[in-house]
Amino acid sequence: MLRKIALGALAVAVIGAAPLGAQTADGPQIGEAAPTFSLPDTYGQTHDLAQYRGQWVVLEWLNYGCPYVVKHYHRSGNIPAQQEKWGERGVVWLAIVSSAPGTQGYYEPAEMNAESEKAGSKAAAVLLDPEGTVGRAYEARTTPQMVVIDPEGRVVYMGAIDSIASTRVEDIETAVQYVDQALTEAMAGQPVSVPLSRPYGCSVKYAQ
Repeated sequence: MLRKIALGALAVAVIGAAPLGAQTADGPQIGEAAPTFSLPDTYGQTHDLAQYRGQWVVLEWLNYGCPYVVKHYHRSGNIPAQQEKWGERGVVWLAIVSSAPGTQGYYEPAEMNAESEKAGSKAAAVLLDPEGTVGRAYEARTTPQMVVIDPEGRVVYMGAIDSIASTRVEDIETAVQYVDQALTEAMAGQPVSVPLSRPYGCSVKYAQ
């Protein structure tokens, strides 16, 4: 059943994704300041991006109903493993849900916490963006979609979690893990070898 859902989603998942290496004047730019925001988490605590100045931050657009997200959470534990690894090194990993009420991926806070537990999430927090304001500021188009921000608040990576746009768990082993690579390089003081990639996954379910 999951395979049928995944294949059905494949045709629409990458529609609207930015071409590799493309940026727009209105969206975040590599090397420039990340758009500021303030959002509540699923426990009612407010998170302001400015409060994390001085720390490395990962933003992840999340939709637990998306087959691509299921691949990296429930079926493999790939993203939770990265969340845990980098969390132990002081990186603040924030998952952002920009799904509008009534759309796939939207849950009330208590339900979202239950879904996060089932998915094995190790994110520092799941932030709620039902109006899609923050998602649009970052031009988030797919789930998952990733942004890495350095301690000075600058964007050093944007795009996909890895290099193979599929729902196949077996592809994780051979894919380049872009977020892991970007953090490894940037935290070592090295240039990020792939600062921009094409995001893939299901379209973000914004309010119309």
